[in-house]
Amino acid sequence: MTLVGKDFLLTNEWGKKLFFDYAKDMPIIDYHCHLVPKEIYENKNYKNITRLWLNDGTYGDHYKWRLERANGVPEELITGDADDYEKFLAWAGTIEKAVGNPVYEWTHLELRRFFGIDEPLTRKNAPEVWKKANALLQTDDFKPRNLIKLSHVVAVCTTDDPASDLHYHKLLKKDERENGFRTLPAMRPDNLIYIDKPTYGQYLNELATVSGVKINSFKDIIKAMDQRFGYFNEMGARLSDHSLSTYHFVEATDDELDSIVNKAINNEQLTDHERDQYLTMLVENLMKLNKKYNWTMQFHNNVLRSINHPMFDQIGPDTGFDAMGTQPDMVAEIQKLFTKMKDEDSLPKIIFYSLNPNDWLQLVTLMGCFQEGGKQRMQLGAAWWFNDTAEGMQQQLRTFAQQSLLSNFVGMLTDSRSFLSYPRHEYFRRVLCNFIGSLVEQGRAPEDKEYLGKIVQDISYNNALNYFNFFPDEEPSDLFDKHENKFQF
Repeated sequence: MTLVGKDFLLTNEWGKKLFFDYAKDMPIIDYHCHLVPKEIYENKNYKNITRLWLNDGTYGDHYKWRLERANGVPEELITGDADDYEKFLAWAGTIEKAVGNPVYEWTHLELRRFFGIDEPLTRKNAPEVWKKANALLQTDDFKPRNLIKLSHVVAVCTTDDPASDLHYHKLLKKDERENGFRTLPAMRPDNLIYIDKPTYGQYLNELATVSGVKINSFKDIIKAMDQRFGYFNEMGARLSDHSLSTYHFVEATDDELDSIVNKAINNEQLTDHERDQYLTMLVENLMKLNKKYNWTMQFHNNVLRSINHPMFDQIGPDTGFDAMGTQPDMVAEIQKLFTKMKDEDSLPKIIFYSLNPNDWLQLVTLMGCFQEGGKQRMQLGAAWWFNDTAEGMQQQLRTFAQQSLLSNFVGMLTDSRSFLSYPRHEYFRRVLCNFIGSLVEQGRAPEDKEYLGKIVQDISYNNALNYFNFFPDEEPSDLFDKHENKFQF
């Protein structure tokens, strides 16, 4: 069988029918990614494939970096200042050893879909791949906006700090008709959540300045955040994202919260109990704001971050030194939060991702207790990060299907800062169609192509379109210009 060939990941006839006849050409809503709005706006060609694929300044693909370290590649050739071509050769020498790893499959999907290169990347053929890819990267089709448009993407949700002025989103909004897709902000308040950072007090000053709210108390923080939610909402935001590496439900009084905030501003040591109190009350209030603005609140939990301290000190966070968390009572603590917020009628729409798949069954059954008020308001998020594999996706789909309504799932996201990551949606759709096809072959789903085709199209695109409400005044399917291959807003 050809590497990432026509029937890649499709092992049954029904899966093939569903993918090629229904899922393959559906548009994409990328509701959670880490693309940089400035890069989308400036729309510059990348100098070479290393800059686009491996690292460009301080940004890069830590999935690939982890594999290179496992292959003994020196850090200079990963995140250092080595020559770009030498970095590419080091990557080629690594990827040829990565059979069975999803990065191996993504890499070759990207080479085939974007560059028309259908042979496995090895150190031996790296010079030819380097030459062909770099020549294409200088063409108009490989500018960031065209990479998004040619991937049939309707909407891109970036990840933005509450204090951001969203300058580049404003500029991109003016170009929507020309671009054929929308670039929308999504709020991620990490700088509020990580109260232990020495820059916490400085960040509160930034938040006060941009919101126009003088911050002297915890309630002032929430008032400032309300202003930011309103501003983001006007700019088209419909989601927030919250990284809770661990979580313990411990409530606090206003006086206790003010004392905790004051200690953090002055860089005084906080106790674990104080951190838990602050985080609990912050999340409660953020849930209320998400509910107020009818947003979807995303949670990413059970992560061990930056656990290699010398490397963190050397090159910083998000560089490949994170691991799956194992907080055993995570879901029990989340249950306390959900119950409290439901009692106050303050539960927003929620997508919950846990890096530990042992949480998934607990999570999906927990969320099933709070589903009222709309279609699948509570969603078990797509297989995330280390689970973003064919097998991980199958497990997530199976868990969702067995405990809720898979037909209502909002589907895949890239969770990437690479403009070449959109074949991950194809990867997911192939896994999805094969999963449903296997149910047909087992006699567990009907041999009804139209019925099943609608389910895979809904999960691929339609559910996200309806769930997030990114197009409140238009229907994107009516706006797609097939001749121009873009959306006309």
